[in-house]
Amino acid sequence: MNSMRVAQSLTYLFVPGNRPERFAKALASGADRVILDLEDAVAPADRAQARGAIADWVGTLTLQDCARLLVRINDVTSPCHVDDVFWLQSSPINHIMLSKCESPAQVAQVLAHMPSGSSVLPLIETVRGVLAANAIAQAKQVERLAFGSLDYLLDLDLPGPGFALDAAALAIAMASRAADLPPPVAGVTPELDAGQVQRDLAHARALGFGAKMCIHPTQVAVVREAFTPDAQALAWAQRVVTQWRQSNGVGAIQVDGKMVDKPVLLRAERILAFSNKFI
Repeated sequence: MNSMRVAQSLTYLFVPGNRPERFAKALASGADRVILDLEDAVAPADRAQARGAIADWVGTLTLQDCARLLVRINDVTSPCHVDDVFWLQSSPINHIMLSKCESPAQVAQVLAHMPSGSSVLPLIETVRGVLAANAIAQAKQVERLAFGSLDYLLDLDLPGPGFALDAAALAIAMASRAADLPPPVAGVTPELDAGQVQRDLAHARALGFGAKMCIHPTQVAVVREAFTPDAQALAWAQRVVTQWRQSNGVGAIQVDGKMVDKPVLLRAERILAFSNKFI
């Protein structure tokens, strides 16, 4: 089992870069990662102010807290992109979400302006990005991929979720797996309704995703709960692992009247590994 694919961040919370009064609240929300946004959540006229607000706040943080932060910068076609990239050179934040990423060259261009050891989380939001997902996933210093599903609907002029959106999501998940990256991060749910967040996450998990972007702190708890294995799943996984170990590696055993072979064992071990994140 690839343990790297288990012990990963599950929740990514956006906070507008021009709302410094929300920064500390976002960090205290329980989100694994906080995304300080310089793109859609901030009007172009306010982005310089947002960079300054982020810089002032980050200067007060510990290295441990700073490591949980990403900054979403504008895409390469935006007139704000160059300003974002040059600002990065003097920022202690070395984890970046790149909007509308469409090639590994764009990843390399951003990294060229950042310190050694920095990473990029490409946000795939366009058809060109999906078609280049395999190459982007294999680019150096890519942390994992994320799917900007709302922008993808707009790019392909889709009326709403459906097969075309699922096909793109699956392509991103497959590219991530082929590059041995963690499962990708699912897009945001615009509604704050917990039930809708749960349904969206369940659908994304069925397509191979392993984390979710959030737009409000209340969504963080919903997502974490949805990822937490329930008592029934944990009990099953423990029975599988225990009985397998007692079988002395016979190749296949029966648990609860069903055959268990190596892939089922690995699934059980993965459930137990996930549960350890919440202990």
